[in-house]
Amino acid sequence: MTDRYRETYLGFRWQVPPRYNIAQSACRRWSSDPARPALLWEDESGATASLTFAQLLAQANRLSNALAALGVARGDRVAILLPQRLETAVAYFACLQVGAIAVPLSFLFGPEALEYRVSDSEASVAIADPQTMPNLAVLRDRLPALRHVIGVAGARESGTLDWDALLAKASDAFECADTAPTDPAVIIYTSGTTGPPKGALMPHSALLGNLPGFECSHDGFPRDGDRFWSPADWAWTGGLWDALMPTLHHGQCILGYRGRFDPEKALVLMEKYAIRNAFLFPTALKMMMKAFPEPRARFALHLRSMMSGGEAVSPAVLDWARSALGVTVNEIFGQTEMNYIVGNSHALWPVRPGSMGRPYPGHRVAVIDDAGQEVPRGTVGDVAVHRQWLDGVDDPVFFLGYWRNEEATRKKFSGDWCRTGDLASMDEDGYLWYQGRADDMFKSAGYRIGPAEIENCLLRHPAVANCAVVPSPDETRGAVVKAFVLLAPGHAPSDALAESIRAHAKAHLAAFQCPKEVEFIEALPMTTTGKVQRNVLRLREEKK
Repeated sequence: MTDRYRETYLGFRWQVPPRYNIAQSACRRWSSDPARPALLWEDESGATASLTFAQLLAQANRLSNALAALGVARGDRVAILLPQRLETAVAYFACLQVGAIAVPLSFLFGPEALEYRVSDSEASVAIADPQTMPNLAVLRDRLPALRHVIGVAGARESGTLDWDALLAKASDAFECADTAPTDPAVIIYTSGTTGPPKGALMPHSALLGNLPGFECSHDGFPRDGDRFWSPADWAWTGGLWDALMPTLHHGQCILGYRGRFDPEKALVLMEKYAIRNAFLFPTALKMMMKAFPEPRARFALHLRSMMSGGEAVSPAVLDWARSALGVTVNEIFGQTEMNYIVGNSHALWPVRPGSMGRPYPGHRVAVIDDAGQEVPRGTVGDVAVHRQWLDGVDDPVFFLGYWRNEEATRKKFSGDWCRTGDLASMDEDGYLWYQGRADDMFKSAGYRIGPAEIENCLLRHPAVANCAVVPSPDETRGAVVKAFVLLAPGHAPSDALAESIRAHAKAHLAAFQCPKEVEFIEALPMTTTGKVQRNVLRLREEKK
């Protein structure tokens, strides 16, 4: 194929308007056509629903008016504790056009993880459904800033407000807040290796910053007939910035599904809704490959483009997708703080199996050393993104900083380079080749996991004197969470105790954070300064 990378990359220019609001670009401007579909939805019970852009805007306007009546003003935080459902998109746009800051929180979070994030953001309003309301309800007394809780789909606890009743009595006319591109829009909490999770404060312009990568990774999105689906939770960067918002920004229709990922159900959904564009984590693709080596023998698929990210896409998965699904998977790389910065676009340049791809147009990406200097091609270093594009214009993809954590924000940068903490080398043609993390972060089934939050939870179990959490290689998920546990005096290793520790984690953390394996150890490897050497345990697991 012809390699069009150089002309595509060098010919790009950012066009960021002086005033910009995501609700305007991804909802309001498409609402004049009353029949234009925005959202399709299904849940695991088989229930279905849909919204046009006009209906989506009308509901968002009603909720904006309701939020304003509850005292929500520009800059206030609203926690959105919802899975993929129509109300989730309504809630985002309602917050953004008020000028408030949305705080998306995964339905997978347990009470402890939820409490920290709602408390740290000082959210004044939270929106929950029957799945997430119980965990929130037990925390109300410990969240003094939380003044109102809105229940969706009949979710009711003492003192909650009903979504349907609020919207029914509110006007469907609302004037969108006049915001600058750099005004805050969303706080997404991202786990770290030390300390509690940090809230990455994202501006409205972050959506614009994601678009070049999104369009390239979906081979010229949008095209006539495109329709998007991804199982990625809309509370995460992958679901929000890589699926929901860019699809709606382009005036295209996206499918939401509320239910656990299942390979057969995924293929059923893609056939039923004539999905043309999809984002599936490598773990999901592996599960589909094992369950259905030849899916098109049973399912009538209409796929045009496929993106994957969160972990490496193996050559075997890449080959299977080409032959079995009829698409070339474009792998992408990014972080919450600056997302969709590197990847592939097989229609524009060749995909090299095993590589992360090339920097997407609009993003200056380099491999740097500890001093913040670019290293020679082929040398391993830290993948970093420059604040400015080639013409000196600011790259709009960047986060504004960590919520109320200036020190952590400073540490993220070396001059104008923002470090990812991921190690890679760049070849002579600009392809990046992943080498690992510079710290103890790891990915499991696409989820970014930091050991600190899990270890802090486990240490509150009465039998745990100390512990260390590392990834253990797994064929399907890439890695699973493993906890090495040093027992307190008076406790002996047993299967029952291991299960008790896992149950303790399950009661307080998100499901993806809970250790799948617990190994009791007589002594943890330590540095001379008394720090646990997770890397020693990590290497031990890899050697197995």
